[in-house]
Amino acid sequence: MLRALYTSATGMKAQELLIDATANNLANVNTNGFKRSHIDFADLVYATLNPAGTEVAAGQQSPTGLQIGSGVRAVGTTKVFTTGSYAQTGNPLDVAIEGDGFIKVQLPSGEARYTRDGALRLDSQGQLVTGDGYLIDGGVTVQDGVSLSKINIGADGTVTGIQSGSTDTAVTLGQIQLARFLNPAGLSSEGANLYAATPASGAEVLGVPGQDGLGTLRQGFLEGSNVEVVTELISLISAQRAYEINSRAIRAGDEMLSTTTDIVR
Repeated sequence: MLRALYTSATGMKAQELLIDATANNLANVNTNGFKRSHIDFADLVYATLNPAGTEVAAGQQSPTGLQIGSGVRAVGTTKVFTTGSYAQTGNPLDVAIEGDGFIKVQLPSGEARYTRDGALRLDSQGQLVTGDGYLIDGGVTVQDGVSLSKINIGADGTVTGIQSGSTDTAVTLGQIQLARFLNPAGLSSEGANLYAATPASGAEVLGVPGQDGLGTLRQGFLEGSNVEVVTELISLISAQRAYEINSRAIRAGDEMLSTTTDIVR
C-alpha cells in the first residue's frame, strides 16, 4: 500500500484542526480579553531507506540519504497573549489591564481562576464579581448600609468610594491584585474567559498593579479580543487549500493503485 495515502490523511486531519482553531478565533472576535490561539505542527517519523554517508564505492560516501516522511501531527495549541484593543465604556466598574497580568477570581468551589476580562459588577451583597458572578480575589466589598455616589479604581488596583452627600469623604473598599505567570502560554483555557494554572504555566505570582513587571489598571475601559480578522481569513484559506491538495494526493495514490490493478488484469 502506498505511504502517500496515510501521509496525506495526516495532512487532512492537521488542516481540520487548524480550521477548528481558526473558527474559534473568529467566533470570539468580539469577546472581552480573548486571546487568539494557533496550532503548532511537527513532522512525523521518517523511514530511512538509505542513510546519508553510506559508502557507495571505495573511499566514496553518499552525500545525501534517502528518507521518506510519514506525515504531520499537531503538537499543541498556543495562546498568543498580545494586547487587544482598548475601548472606552464609561462604566466605572470596567477595568482594562495595560500590560502583563491577570485578574484572579474565585470559583464557588474555592478554586482559583484567572481572566483578562475586566467587565466587573457588584452582586446583591456588594461584592465585586465577574459577569458570571465569580468573586474577585482581594475581597472588594461595599458594606451594607453604605451609600456611594462614585466608585474609583486606581491604576494600582485600589478601590475607593465616595459617600453620597459628600465630595471628599473616601471609603477604601479593597485592593485588586494581579497575577502573572512565567509561562502564560501554558495556562489552560477553561471557557467563560477564564484560565487555570497548570504545571506548564508555573505558579502564580501575585502583586500590586504597576509593580514588579505587572500592568496597571485603567478604569472605564475594556480590553477587546486580539484576533485580527484578516489574518484569520488568510489562515482559513491556506488551510482549505492545503486540505484540498492533500485530498488530491490521496486521489493520485488511488489512481496509481488502480493502474497497477489494470496491469494485473
